[in-house]
Amino acid sequence: MKKTALIMAGGRGERFWPKSRKSLPKQFLSLTEDGRTMIQLTVERIRPMIAMEDIFISTNRGYRELVLEQLPELPPENILCEPVGRNTAPCIGLGAVHMAEKYEDALMMVLPSDHLIKYNQMFLNALKDGCKIAEQGENLVTIGITPDYPETGYGYIKFRPDEAQGNAYAVDRFVEKPDIRTAKEYLETEEYLWNSGMFIWKVSTILQNIHKFLPNLYEGLHTIRASIGTDKQEMTLEKVFPELESVSIDYGIMEKAQNIYILPGVFGWDDVGSWLAVERIQKSNESGNVVKGNIITIHSKNNIIQGGKKLIAAVGLEDLIIVDTEDATLICDKGSAPDIKMVLDNLKICNREEYL
Repeated sequence: MKKTALIMAGGRGERFWPKSRKSLPKQFLSLTEDGRTMIQLTVERIRPMIAMEDIFISTNRGYRELVLEQLPELPPENILCEPVGRNTAPCIGLGAVHMAEKYEDALMMVLPSDHLIKYNQMFLNALKDGCKIAEQGENLVTIGITPDYPETGYGYIKFRPDEAQGNAYAVDRFVEKPDIRTAKEYLETEEYLWNSGMFIWKVSTILQNIHKFLPNLYEGLHTIRASIGTDKQEMTLEKVFPELESVSIDYGIMEKAQNIYILPGVFGWDDVGSWLAVERIQKSNESGNVVKGNIITIHSKNNIIQGGKKLIAAVGLEDLIIVDTEDATLICDKGSAPDIKMVLDNLKICNREEYL
């Protein structure tokens, strides 16, 4: 069966401010030492399985040129530009109707554009296992990450160890981000996986489920599909998409559907959610500092310092995040990394759009 992929690349990456901006969000930045951007790595990772003409990128209109610049081999018609953000269910639905119009039916992998994978072959093996299960009937497959510590920043998925299909398990339920005590309990049971936001299903299967659980969304997508390839395609998308219900695929479909399976993933996954992830991605020096740019550190340890040509001298600092760009500098205690978004909220209130 034809294999396709929808890569979701419309996010803003606000916790990576000031490097990540409205004009150049996280997925178009390079955070690894090889210089390749996150969206480039995402595409390269799946190329052994999926032809370039079968990869679709869902993004917003403002990032179309960035996608073309960073992925020059991608067919321009495979860049699906949402007029406005409407969460993951409409995003995935839009990709599904484009694939259905092109192939009638196909296997569809849904992948975020801003995750990093350390062991690509193990990841591809998981995708292949997921494709086999998705192809058998009307199964919805997700990939969960085997947790190695009690993380409170991720959603979890509880599976049924006694109900297996191949290497996958039947899903019992999706649960929200827990507090630390609950996260520890999840870890001890060995029946919970982190929700990675990666999915595999047949195009026909996800559209059937949208029709069943989100009928208004399905009706809008049906209207959009009828316009694909016509001179009314853009006009229809502009008119219909903003009116679609803003709902996540988890809440709208996965928490309600049947035949859901989860594959445990152990392939060095990182969702790169904040600057703290840089410690896991880049090498630290003997003092535990992770530095990039023209940096000198004296009596400083366990800092993340990201700069450019300008010299940054850090003296007597510990457990800080320092990110310097041409027009903005972030200085943040590591423990306050989740609060970086509050800087952007403040900038919006003050109408300082040039820094967003």
